[in-house]
Amino acid sequence: MDIFDIPPAPSPVSGSGGLGVVKLGRAVGLAVRSLWLHKLRSLLSVLGIVIGTSSVIALMAFGEGSMKDALDDIKRQGATNIVVRSVKPPDDSAAAAQSRSWVAAFGLDSRDIARFQAFGKAIAMMVPMRVFPSEVRYLERVHNARMVATVPEYADVNKLPIARGRFLVSDDEVNRINNCVLGSATADKLFPFEDPIGRTVFCRGDKYLVVGVAADRMPTGGTGGSLAAEDYNNDLYIPLSTCNQYIGSKVSIRSAGSRSAEQVEISQVTMTVEAEVDTAAGRATVKAIGDQIKRLLERHHEKKDWAVTIPLDRLEDAERQQERFTSLLVLIASISLLVGGIGIMNIMLATVTERTREIGIRRALGAKQKDITAQFLVEATVQTTVGGLIGVVVGLVLVFVVPIAPAGLAWMADRALLAESATWLRTIKLPATVNVPSIFLAVGVSVGVGVLFGWYPARRAAKLDPIEALRHTA
Repeated sequence: MDIFDIPPAPSPVSGSGGLGVVKLGRAVGLAVRSLWLHKLRSLLSVLGIVIGTSSVIALMAFGEGSMKDALDDIKRQGATNIVVRSVKPPDDSAAAAQSRSWVAAFGLDSRDIARFQAFGKAIAMMVPMRVFPSEVRYLERVHNARMVATVPEYADVNKLPIARGRFLVSDDEVNRINNCVLGSATADKLFPFEDPIGRTVFCRGDKYLVVGVAADRMPTGGTGGSLAAEDYNNDLYIPLSTCNQYIGSKVSIRSAGSRSAEQVEISQVTMTVEAEVDTAAGRATVKAIGDQIKRLLERHHEKKDWAVTIPLDRLEDAERQQERFTSLLVLIASISLLVGGIGIMNIMLATVTERTREIGIRRALGAKQKDITAQFLVEATVQTTVGGLIGVVVGLVLVFVVPIAPAGLAWMADRALLAESATWLRTIKLPATVNVPSIFLAVGVSVGVGVLFGWYPARRAAKLDPIEALRHTA
């Protein structure tokens, strides 16, 4: 730096009140000028801050997007729902063999439904259903579907969207009409080239008129043995009363080399609790009713042929995992900021040695120790602030570009006639949600790193002896 570029000593008016606005502006201008004179060195010194800041923003965005997908999967099952399922006891197979009977009777029945109704207004909706595998036919086309016999409220409780036609209505249930609604995959398999609405399909020897087709929906994940994964796209929905009349409670199931049957009156009951999931009182209400249902079933069932699942428990577990996951991501990204800060301190220490004579001249012209400290501290802070702002831009670019990258690569693979690679790339999903607080956090931490790691070099520069500094030769 040219000696004539050094600003004059502060006047008593501007310096008496500490580092005022004029002095701060002068210090920032001097810092920017110094960084501009050494572009490559400045770029290398702030590179760690850029990487750290962009890492914080990108990792938080992708982490939050992934966790949001998991939370949405749970919420689709209804966080205020209580799911009670019929479960085949493990000793039923041995008992059936001893009695030479291949029919296993277990699970929930109409008496349990009556007991659940005793909760009154605390239960907003109650949806019983029968679920079993079944072949569905239309002309020569056959599809192995999951037959779901249920009531009209099923679509509301399970948030099942309808693409065409309608879902089951109360008239179908009351009058035991042979109407049905197809899942999206079932409709595509049986009716690949025509509209299924108004057509008739065959299932277990009976005809069913198609009145609606459900929209495509992502399958839900299971949780061990308490809640099985559900693929709604392969379903066939019929009224529960129609199922009871034409199929009954005993359903035979055939598989390769074996034959079995189950006598289950109700496969599953989903109850929606009248409570707010976003409040502590609402969550406590859901858990309290769930505990009461468990005690009720224990009292009236000799065998453990039932399972109670509360999606709210899964939601709370996922929220706790999200907090731990977020903390881990912040810690990992902060390491980059720490390394960047060490790099800046190293550069600033070298700068102090390089500019020893300049410091001596400033002291000789009347600059105080606090002025020298402020000069180098502002210079370090400007570096980290600029690096933080650049990191924000880089991080946001990554957040918006990376999720669409698989689609672009798939398009290129299609052009290169790499069909398998294109199909695989289309299955890649990288959900990202911009975490606004992480932007301010990253910039704030980068500025703090500049203050923290610039303080020691600044104090070292300020404590140089003016006489010795003037004698220093580069």
